[in-house]
Amino acid sequence: MGFVIRQGCGPRPAGLLRAALAACLLAALPAGAQTTPPAGMGANQNATNQNATASSARAMTDRGIELFNAHKDAEALTVFRRAAAIGDVDAMMYLGVMYGSGRGSPTDYTSSMAWFRQAAEAGNSQAMCNIGVLYLGGEGRPKNYDQAMTWFRKASAAGNTEAMFNVGVLYRDALGVPADYPEALRWFRRAAGEGEIPAANAIGVMYQQGMGVPVDYAEAMKWYQQAADAGSDAAMYNIGVLWEGGLGVARDTAQATAWYRKAATAGNEHAREALKSLGDKE
Repeated sequence: MGFVIRQGCGPRPAGLLRAALAACLLAALPAGAQTTPPAGMGANQNATNQNATASSARAMTDRGIELFNAHKDAEALTVFRRAAAIGDVDAMMYLGVMYGSGRGSPTDYTSSMAWFRQAAEAGNSQAMCNIGVLYLGGEGRPKNYDQAMTWFRKASAAGNTEAMFNVGVLYRDALGVPADYPEALRWFRRAAGEGEIPAANAIGVMYQQGMGVPVDYAEAMKWYQQAADAGSDAAMYNIGVLWEGGLGVARDTAQATAWYRKAATAGNEHAREALKSLGDKE
């Protein structure tokens, strides 16, 4: 199971379960930490302390991110736990990623899901999506497409574009629901309209292969180009396929090679194989 961390309104790790939520959170509290203000504290003082706590948690999370990016995982895990214990949702997300990918500790999907659920309960749409991904992949428990769909829809309703794309994948690939290409295309268009790059590529594939729509190579090229311009190596490869096969365009091996090279440079293995078949050594 892969995880992605997106920057935006804080990090948005993609990927993952439910279990020892309470135990996990209690373990994250530093010894002697107070979870409620002392009796008799005035409202203004309480608000001031809450703001100071939030600022402290944010600073800790920022430090944790620096450690995470430097692969100082044990230190990052400790810092994120402290920040999460005083309510930082981004820290909870990073903890879910770290436990789910075995960074800083052995892989522990139970703890990973516990942190993702905590973040989801705080309204974080990416955490909702992560829960759906875990159910989809069956990490730490049997696959459950119904639960995956439920969580993807919750995240989509909260505006998460990755979840919108995933709903489309479930309809396209008949995962827990009958195959429904028009519905898949509707979700892909919704996600692409919000900037989800893989969705634009997926729309191109549907037009190229005639999935629920007539085959339309020009429309496929349009969507691939949109995704490629945004950095999708898969779309770059697919453009190469159209040029090499003369699909909707005059066959042009030079153009195909150029696009395969772009995709290969971006890490696409299919493009590397295509270059080999064309006799190109990159």
